[in-house]
Amino acid sequence: MGGICPVCGLPEELCMCEEIARGQQSVRISVDSRRYGKMVTVIDGIDENDINISDLAKQLKNKCAAGGTYKDGRIELQGDHKKKVKAALEEMGFTTEVR
Repeated sequence: MGGICPVCGLPEELCMCEEIARGQQSVRISVDSRRYGKMVTVIDGIDENDINISDLAKQLKNKCAAGGTYKDGRIELQGDHKKKVKAALEEMGFTTEVR
């Protein structure tokens, strides 16, 4: 049996805190060029306190079939995946902005 969410007080099965937090955040997606012409997709603007950023990074890496990491509140994916990341994040309920 699950516990109770400390934020909203509902059982964890009914908790909507993460879905509400996703709708309130504006996520920025950009592409940077690194050494030797390598492209990196950077997802920024995710609040680490409301969203499990490591789980989100894992989901995005699986959807894009790319390697990557999360650090300093940013998710970095190897390669140019703006369209895939935008579609995946909007499907999850985030508001996105592509730069």
